[in-house]
Amino acid sequence: MAKGGFRGGMPNGNMMKQFQKMQEEFSKMQQELESTEFVATAGGGAVKATMVGTRMLKSIEIDPAAVDPEDVEMLQDMIIAAVNEAISKSEEATNQAMGKLSPMGLPF
Repeated sequence: MAKGGFRGGMPNGNMMKQFQKMQEEFSKMQQELESTEFVATAGGGAVKATMVGTRMLKSIEIDPAAVDPEDVEMLQDMIIAAVNEAISKSEEATNQAMGKLSPMGLPF
């Protein structure tokens, strides 16, 4: 067999340990993200959206002063803006955490 060629078989023990460590770090990071809350507001704080790291909406808070029966569309727009911002914050935190775990910048 040529030197440096692929010999087949299982990865060496050191490689397996590194892989297991990466898996443990990934699980830990995932648990941390799942319990992290991401809060975003819109309309100067009139609408507040809270999302957890699993990208599930936890709560929506609406300032009663923002409820104008004559302008429901503005309230709807503020809700959408707050939820979208919370989603963006969650995605950004996830991407940053994954970037720290990814060896040599390779995507998972």
